[in-house]
Amino acid sequence: MKDDLSNRAEGRLSNDTVTGAEAAVLSLAEHGVSHVFGLCGDTSLPFYDALARLNHGITHILSRDERSAAYMADAYARVTGKVGVCEGPSGGGATYILPGVIEANESSSAMVCITSDVPVTARGRYPLTELDQTAMFRPLTKAATTIDHVDLIPDVFRKSFRAATTGRPGAAHIALPYDLQKQTLDPAKIWALPRHGAYPAYRAGPEQETVEEAAEVIMAAKNPVFIVGGGVISSGAMEELEELATLLKAPVASTVSGHGAISDMHPLAVGVVGANGGTDATREVVQGADCVIFVGCRAGSTTTEHGTVPGRNVPVVHIDLDPMVVGANYRCDAGIVADAKLALAALIDTLKDRDLASGGALAATLDAMRAKKWERFNQLAQSTDTPIRPERLLAALQAHMPEDGVIVADPGTPCPYFSGYYRLPKAGRHFITNRAHGALGFSLAAGIGAWYGRPDTTVVSVMGDGSFGFAVGEMETLTRMNVPLKMIVISNSCFGWIKASQNSGYGSRYFSVDFSQTDHARIAEGYGIKSWTVSDPTQVDQAVKEALAHDGPALVDIVSQTLQETNVPVSAWMG
Repeated sequence: MKDDLSNRAEGRLSNDTVTGAEAAVLSLAEHGVSHVFGLCGDTSLPFYDALARLNHGITHILSRDERSAAYMADAYARVTGKVGVCEGPSGGGATYILPGVIEANESSSAMVCITSDVPVTARGRYPLTELDQTAMFRPLTKAATTIDHVDLIPDVFRKSFRAATTGRPGAAHIALPYDLQKQTLDPAKIWALPRHGAYPAYRAGPEQETVEEAAEVIMAAKNPVFIVGGGVISSGAMEELEELATLLKAPVASTVSGHGAISDMHPLAVGVVGANGGTDATREVVQGADCVIFVGCRAGSTTTEHGTVPGRNVPVVHIDLDPMVVGANYRCDAGIVADAKLALAALIDTLKDRDLASGGALAATLDAMRAKKWERFNQLAQSTDTPIRPERLLAALQAHMPEDGVIVADPGTPCPYFSGYYRLPKAGRHFITNRAHGALGFSLAAGIGAWYGRPDTTVVSVMGDGSFGFAVGEMETLTRMNVPLKMIVISNSCFGWIKASQNSGYGSRYFSVDFSQTDHARIAEGYGIKSWTVSDPTQVDQAVKEALAHDGPALVDIVSQTLQETNVPVSAWMG
């Protein structure tokens, strides 16, 4: 190892040492990191110099905002299963990057965030950019460490990757002081376990006793229904889910983050349920269940419509890797604390030779459910009303998007519409949205990260014009880096989610939610991006088709209805 690292570390101070900055870069390489997303700063200069000099195989993507760097790393992790790595400078850089780190941690996305810090010897002496980074990051990550000695750099990097990829995946933070980056250490201290470069590093299997308890509850049900979350996709449990659902003849519904756990074309697929993306038709499926099996999800307020669907009298089996999730929101008749893939496989082995009460009666109603769900949508998708209805855009994307494409949706109009009405033809991570905290400005940056994770795939970032204003600077990043991201702006000149809430709950008293119309296509053209502005509904399909076929980045600006006027699948505003 020492000889190998010596060959890779050019420009060291001696043949027997590496600098702290070099140790940080080589630690990333040892963990299999191939991409780092970040923004430069004074306290990061030794780290950047090491990135420039060493033979490490890492591509650095310079972002225009630290928050964007974290969003890029988050989406990269979601589509690859590898650890997403972001970095930024001290002071304002650390505060700017924090929102993206929080989103990744709460969305169970494996991330390591590195921010440089003031010198150890300057602490408490009022240097520029000093703040207690660990105090800020600790309550919001799985691990947060400020390094105090140069010899600890490899240990802290190993600890952080271990935290990100074991148990429930999440984010870890490293504060790397400026002076430690220039000090030296023995390169033999730098090593990594390859498993800690991707999630899950290790799978936790279920106790057979809990599997038997869950099997008993399921066997007693005639109409069980699955509600599955992003944990199924993260663990790669899609095949086991499909096999068990088929065995039980049980419909499979998903949370927003779990969209893609089963192909939407599967005969047992219900689609997204809950307050954001669910419809009356999908809600009726869950209400018809005599047993609900939660897998890889928290059964939170959005998924369960504030604990009302399913009802409190329905038997519940809850499977999750996090022991604090099981039984948190629903009294469980049986709980399994384990990796979703192993837990579902154990249930298959236990149930495959048993007599099951399930007769598939509820599954037999799914064709009628789909007919009910899609009747109104299909009518609106053909509408020639102006401003353009969002259904028209979804229909165009559905017609022209490749099967393996990735949709990255911002909150507001994109999230509920694409959760509820965009059908994913293949199981897997083909839909990304920031459901933990719902900050605007996610999808453009996250789309860049998703493309770096799957460069042979078409990636489309869908955003409202409110979100566009948060993230417009990253269009320079994607043109500089030759990222062929496709962008859709749903343009309605307001913060639509808040306006719709003011409409439904505050007597349509609209206050401080409207802003002026922006020519998004013209702005994009200024960055060298091929663009279309569409205000005629009959031109939507052609514009989307041409944008997807374009061999570089492209943007389509859709002049759309405001959200409170749409048929958006958000239960608080429906009916």
